[in-house]
Formats: sequence, C-alpha cells, structure tokens
Amino acid sequence: MVAGLAIRKLPLDLPATIVKHGGSVLWASMIYWIVSTLRPGWTPRRSGIAAAVVTTLTEVSQRYHLPALDAFRRTNVGALLLGRVFSLRDVLTYAVTVGAAVAIDEMIRTWPARR
Repeated sequence: MVAGLAIRKLPLDLPATIVKHGGSVLWASMIYWIVSTLRPGWTPRRSGIAAAVVTTLTEVSQRYHLPALDAFRRTNVGALLLGRVFSLRDVLTYAVTVGAAVAIDEMIRTWPARR
C-alpha cells in the first residue's frame, strides 16, 4: 500500500504510465495475495478467479452513482478502496496482474519440486 501511495502521491518523476497503472498493478496484486492468504487451501487459479472478480466488481461499481457512495469516493480512503472513474483499461490491467500473480504463486508452490 505504501508503494502504491508513493507512486501516485510523491514527486518521483516517474513516467505517466507508471504513475497511472503502477498503483493498479500493486492493488490487484494485493487483492490476489489477500485472497490466497485467507484461503490457503485454494489453488492459485481459484484464488486468481476470486481476485479477478473482486477487482472487476470494484471497477464496475464505479459506474453506479448513489449520493452516499459518491460522497465516500470523494474521500481519500474511498478513492483508494473504490476508485472514482470507471476504466476498461484498469479492468485489463487487473486481469493481467492477477494472471501474473497466479503464475508467480504456482511457480513458488512448485519450487521445491523442481530441484
């Protein structure tokens, strides 16, 4: 979370693509690792599906506007948790990131077997 906030808020002189998508990559990775930690018996693919559903639903929820929800989104916490503006590009970023997290997790889980 600290890295995501640093990418977005600190004057690090990073390329615009990193600033825009770096936080999204870190957020989707965090959701995957939270799911896989809370459900250690699940396969990486099952955790990936759950993380993809959570990230996609969170993004799609930005298409819905209720006064209380919009007021929450205007806060820093609300913007970090739910975002403010729907982006199909973010959905794609989340999908690619979760896929990479699944691949890394599968590699880590089979690491001793490959020696």
